[in-house]
Amino acid sequence: MKELRAYLVGGAVRDHLLGCPDTDRDWVVLGSTADEMKARGFRQVGRDFPVFLHPESREQYALAQGVGGAASVDTTLKEDLGRRDLTINAMAMDAEGVLTDPFNGRGDLEAGVLRHVSEHSFGEDPLRVLRVARFAARYDFAVAPETGALMQSVTATDEFSELPPERLWSEIEAALGEPQPRRFVDTLRACGALARVLPEVDAMFGVPQTPRHHPEVDTGVHVMLALEMAVRLQADTLTRFAILVHDLGKGTSPRAIWPHHYGHEGRSVALVRALCQRLRVPRAYRDMGVLTARYHTHCHRLRQLRPQTILKLLEAMRVVHGDEQLRRFLLACEADSRGRQGHAEGNYPQAKLLAAAGDAVKAIRAEDCTPQGNGKMAMAKALRSARLAAISAVMEPAR
Repeated sequence: MKELRAYLVGGAVRDHLLGCPDTDRDWVVLGSTADEMKARGFRQVGRDFPVFLHPESREQYALAQGVGGAASVDTTLKEDLGRRDLTINAMAMDAEGVLTDPFNGRGDLEAGVLRHVSEHSFGEDPLRVLRVARFAARYDFAVAPETGALMQSVTATDEFSELPPERLWSEIEAALGEPQPRRFVDTLRACGALARVLPEVDAMFGVPQTPRHHPEVDTGVHVMLALEMAVRLQADTLTRFAILVHDLGKGTSPRAIWPHHYGHEGRSVALVRALCQRLRVPRAYRDMGVLTARYHTHCHRLRQLRPQTILKLLEAMRVVHGDEQLRRFLLACEADSRGRQGHAEGNYPQAKLLAAAGDAVKAIRAEDCTPQGNGKMAMAKALRSARLAAISAVMEPAR
């Protein structure tokens, strides 16, 4: 049997040149057919696309594709690489480590530039607009001017508006986990895609807030600063999503009341729910976004709240069943507070105080309560009274 002509391609080559760990190794095979791959012990996966799993490593091997996505034994390596999205993803390496780089991907990698391979290949999948933004968030690379113009053109097409919500959310979720998620938002906004994918987020930019509380003034800028602070605080993607959407209601505040945003919490909750339904966002993200939108100002004003209001907040966080939601909520509130111009190094004592109140509530057990009467209602009342007393004991020294 003839020698298998396989080349490592795409992200594996890119990350190898960057000195990053190899986590996603894909191969392209030249001059072979599906029958030959199966004869070598490879297992075909999928019907529409000629991809095979290596019998030992389980890594993916794809037959080279030319124009139109057709696999052929005559397809060249350059033709296959020419169908890829960006030059930094259009490089290949053989088993000896020899690099094939027909579109100067290594040069763009060294210069920190995201550049499309060709207009035709880029436009084959409009989701590539979001992929470019995600790579910007990962590597902090600049988008080449001609690629930015192409992204703007693709964003205006009907095909872009018809992208399945699941694919959009997949890119958004991945971008939130990158080192600089703000770059994802900024890149989408620059080409007009943010207004089409996340119009509720786009609407916050240009909306003023009171300078006394927000020296940066612009609501959208504040949310980006909070997102940067979330990265600094090592918040997970659920928390970062909550930060991204916690102030959506300010984007719909009537101009007549600017720079105030009375009742923005309730409007934010409605907008978070609508966004999550449209993009089919998982429930865990939706719930974290809703809780943060509704209660973040409660946390900021914690010392002014009654014990009954604090208990209601903790009950909404289901704190007696665990503290994961409360922990994420407190991180989001701290990022919100410190994500303001001139406040990055500030303290946020509310987080420790509310966490202590949560611990006090969790420590109350039904067997420790003495109900006035019999039945479930009497026990529930006694339990509530004990929890309120525990919250008061935590809060009183701080008032």
